[in-house]
Amino acid sequence: MVGVLYVETLIRADLEQVWRLTQDPAQHQRWDLRFTRIEYLPDTVPQRFRYAVTAFPGLTVSGTGVTAGQRVTADGSRTSALRFASADPLSPIQDGAGYWRYVPTEDGVRFLTGYHYRPRWCGADTVFRPLMGWATAWSFDRLRLWLEDGIEPETSLRWAVLDVGVRAAACVGLWRLAGLPLALVTAVGLALAPPSPVTPAARRCRRRPPDRLSRTAPAQLSTLELS
Repeated sequence: MVGVLYVETLIRADLEQVWRLTQDPAQHQRWDLRFTRIEYLPDTVPQRFRYAVTAFPGLTVSGTGVTAGQRVTADGSRTSALRFASADPLSPIQDGAGYWRYVPTEDGVRFLTGYHYRPRWCGADTVFRPLMGWATAWSFDRLRLWLEDGIEPETSLRWAVLDVGVRAAACVGLWRLAGLPLALVTAVGLALAPPSPVTPAARRCRRRPPDRLSRTAPAQLSTLELS
């Protein structure tokens, strides 16, 4: 397995709300860019699930997993852990494991994740791993916008597509009017410009664990078995 991917955001919302939108598969699949469909299998303990990801029309990869949640700990925080795997030859991930941690603070809930996986093609992971980190962080900020500002995931996605389209159109317009050098400079400037407050942005999330506890998987992860 490669090193752990870590993402954290602070959500100014009630812990129960964060828990509900992340533990209910019907809600989870709405905000998490990494999943198109999540389905819990009935009467399984610990909870088993199937998932699918549509990378683009005509290409969907699927897999299975097992998850367990610990609702309350001594400090009021909660955790959930999971293992997952895919036998689909088109899936860039063979198997992996990770956790979510919910830490209540005076300012809201620190919602964080750490996970690792085994790539199916090591060479391709040079590109895929940064993409996975970005997708996780973008999705966490999408969830934050939903809980803090009431911007539903489908709406924030439309805003994001519009934002990218406007920036791209500006670059293309400058290329035609003033040439490629100015268009490239503008593209860099627009890429570095602050994101719209209604648009999810991966850059708003923390990407390195601030302490040892944050980067330590809960003990329950070691008890989960896929088979």
